Amino acid sequence: MKRSIIFFVLISLALLNSVSAQRQKIYIGNIEGEIDLGLAPYVKRVVEEAEKNGANAIIFKINTFGGRVDAATQIKDALLNSKVRTIAFIDKRAISAGALIALSCEKIVMVPGASMGATTVVDQEGKKQSEKYQSYMRSEMRATAEKNKRRTDIAQGMVDETISVPDLKDDSTKLITLTAEEALKYKMADTVLTSIQETKKYFGLDKAEEITISSNWAEDFVRFLNNPIISSLLIMIGMLGIFTEIKTPGWGLPGTAGLIALALFFGSSYILDLASVIEIVIFIIGVILLLLEIFVFPGFGILGVLGILFMIAGLLFGLVPDFGMTDYSILSVAITQLAAVFVVSAIFIFILPKFLPKSAIWNRLILQDNIASKSGYAARQSFEHLVGTEGIAITDLRPAGAALINEKRVDVVTEGNYISRDSEIVVKFVEGSKVVVDLKK
Repeated sequence: MKRSIIFFVLISLALLNSVSAQRQKIYIGNIEGEIDLGLAPYVKRVVEEAEKNGANAIIFKINTFGGRVDAATQIKDALLNSKVRTIAFIDKRAISAGALIALSCEKIVMVPGASMGATTVVDQEGKKQSEKYQSYMRSEMRATAEKNKRRTDIAQGMVDETISVPDLKDDSTKLITLTAEEALKYKMADTVLTSIQETKKYFGLDKAEEITISSNWAEDFVRFLNNPIISSLLIMIGMLGIFTEIKTPGWGLPGTAGLIALALFFGSSYILDLASVIEIVIFIIGVILLLLEIFVFPGFGILGVLGILFMIAGLLFGLVPDFGMTDYSILSVAITQLAAVFVVSAIFIFILPKFLPKSAIWNRLILQDNIASKSGYAARQSFEHLVGTEGIAITDLRPAGAALINEKRVDVVTEGNYISRDSEIVVKFVEGSKVVVDLKK
């Protein structure tokens, strides 16, 4: 009888353990390559899905040389606020911003030969940033290590080479970067293992269901748009599209392409917390002021100047992170990027009017008659006699419009430049039914 009861109890416990194991879940995320703002939404999504589905733990595979401090800070906040146990599996290295992310996890596992540390803040050229940034990073590392009960002196020594850690035999001249064995010895890591499977077993999750979460197309697309080269191209396309629409009658492909490009730029910046509604509104106000100056108040005055300034401000602030630590070094990068975009755009704007009037694309935009006279369908009226004749623009020419020549209304077009109403013009040449004019010298 007793044997039967013991056997029954053992069977029941085995069944309970089996059911418990079946219910266990762990999520696997990857933090690899450069730490950028596009990575933060992915990490937040992994944490949210793990919390929503009652996961037992999240293992983040980390292999990075670092990246943006603001991105690492967003990731750190998501990890520290996680209701699910977080485990950093350092595969090869967690350098710079990667070390902050690793310390943000409750547990740290390193593979043999891995390293962690060297978190001094540097600029894009690898030069050490000001003490303001170093102080901020020291506090972030110290607070994070303190939260997860790790040594704050070593965490700060990873940022500042002047911080001495006696038991590391540190000479206060070099940043701290720990190997896997050193991290274990000084309690900056919990264990040294070779694989995810060993990690699962070490934390009693060897039978748990493993769910790997990869970045989705939307997150990858936003990271792509956030690339400095791509964001610069989007701004340039937007500027050229707006310029072309101002110069041509009606609304067409250039304007649509420009709006889409600017929407992608501001949309991705908004998602990544680079741009807020304020920056977007500033840019839209700038566009409205510029359009009012062109279409309602011909010429160029205060509205046009304000419009351009508002547009530049909106674009500039859309390139600057809302980090709370912004200084001239960060602003200079954004100013340089924006200046380069404007220079290239200005070159295109200068070249386009020179070549587009002679191209098939431009001819389709301005609706001219290109039918040969021998076809029998040529325009009935010839305008060759108007070459060299002076007149008055009776509408704004953008570049198409109307002019009064020899006391007759004639549909005319410029070579791409804008001519305001009531300006004196002269006919430069005629192509079929197209009368090309310019300002009278």
